[in-house]
Amino acid sequence: MKIDREEKELIESFERDEWIVSNDRKRELERYTELALRAERKDRRINIRLSERDLLRLKAIALREGIPYQTLISSVLHKYGSGLLTEERRSAG
Repeated sequence: MKIDREEKELIESFERDEWIVSNDRKRELERYTELALRAERKDRRINIRLSERDLLRLKAIALREGIPYQTLISSVLHKYGSGLLTEERRSAG
């Protein structure tokens, strides 16, 4: 299984005994649940224009993945905005 940089850092931190057990597990769980929900809440609507060709490609990918194409587009934008999806640089020549 391949792990990313952030996961590797978490594992190393855990192995160095840097983690602290919470005394109020219920409160911590509620806190982090709320933070996660707030982070993933889709509370803004936008309109974008795409070429017919790009939209058809995105719909085909979404169909293969078994998800709505709007969800796919939202996911790609989220990953790009979070730095998880980067542009591949090609060298000239």
